[in-house]
Amino acid sequence: MNWFTLSMVCAISLALSDAYTKKYYAGYSGVYILLVRLGLPGMVLLPFSIYFGLFDLPLAFWYYMSVLAPLEILAMWLYVLAIRDAPLHLTLPYLAFTPVFNILTGYLVLDEVISLEGGLGILCIVIGTYLLNLDHVKKSGMNYLAPFRAIVTLRGSRLMLLASIIYSLTSVYSKQAIQYSTPLAFGAFYFTIIGCLLVVMVLLTQPATVTHIARRPRPSLVVGGLMAIMVVTHFMAIAQVEVAYMIAVKRTSLIFGMLLGAWMFRDMNFRQHLPAGILMVAGVFLILLY
Repeated sequence: MNWFTLSMVCAISLALSDAYTKKYYAGYSGVYILLVRLGLPGMVLLPFSIYFGLFDLPLAFWYYMSVLAPLEILAMWLYVLAIRDAPLHLTLPYLAFTPVFNILTGYLVLDEVISLEGGLGILCIVIGTYLLNLDHVKKSGMNYLAPFRAIVTLRGSRLMLLASIIYSLTSVYSKQAIQYSTPLAFGAFYFTIIGCLLVVMVLLTQPATVTHIARRPRPSLVVGGLMAIMVVTHFMAIAQVEVAYMIAVKRTSLIFGMLLGAWMFRDMNFRQHLPAGILMVAGVFLILLY
């Protein structure tokens, strides 16, 4: 399977996982959902990690993982709270801001500099964000700054924006950690370590949560299985092509997520929200590809 097909499978799997997380876990705690979305995939990938040589990694790799693991868990916690409590069309598009924040973190950590095309990408994301919240202009009595204010006043949007900031950090530090492995092996290592760490934390603090998941195997297997597919296809694709190309295609998950949200949860302003989401994904393409 070529990298583009793998990337599309990755994007669709992520979008489906988001939609079914919202459907199945509307009344559940963030820790419970975290365990399903990170813990289960980590357990699935454990045999692959052992095969790739998890315990043969140098000390420098474990240093980066000590930074990455808590950040990844925090980001996913914010992510699942956002999609649990707010419409998908007002949460998922804000992941498009990760490459925008990457411009700052990439410059500080890796001395990466943005191009003109990248600047146009940022503009597309900003305009898309404005269009996404355009209905707030009328609601606020024709205050044309209201769509920008909605980003931080709406809880779901705010949480996803915070997650996006953290993902900009994890993506940069992942670049540093991946040099001690191959892309495919790193994917297994990354989610195994984070998943196992999370399972241990929950077992020590909230053991009843693990028992509860075992009592509802079907939704857990659906959401956790889709996340495992996402992880495997993500790193299989990266093994075949430059990271930027793969991530650019993967971000189409925002569009698939909005489509699923409109279908499953009846987004009444779909005609307004979808073009805004497409424009934001176009901005991501420009930033990542240039």
